[in-house]
Amino acid sequence: MRQIVLLILLFIVGQWLVKALRRHDAQRTGARGADGAGAANGGARSSNGQQPQLAEPMIRCVECGVHAPKSDSVSVAGQAFCCAAHAQRHGARPSGRDAR
Repeated sequence: MRQIVLLILLFIVGQWLVKALRRHDAQRTGARGADGAGAANGGARSSNGQQPQLAEPMIRCVECGVHAPKSDSVSVAGQAFCCAAHAQRHGARPSGRDAR
């Protein structure tokens, strides 16, 4: 019985230590980001001193389902396509009552 209580106590102390270390690391990282050191992202900054932009959003082609960068995509009538050929193929396909 004493061994079980000791194991439970060790588990609780271990969990407390892990949480304390995580809090300390988060506070240290937060302080580092607040003073502008930039060490969290390897010190990478653009030439004007701003943080680099996030990755470009991806769109899903209505025709084939392939994901492509938004800058490379073609938008027609509010729908996104990976290339102009898929936009034309989708536009030429009969839809609605004409498809019967």
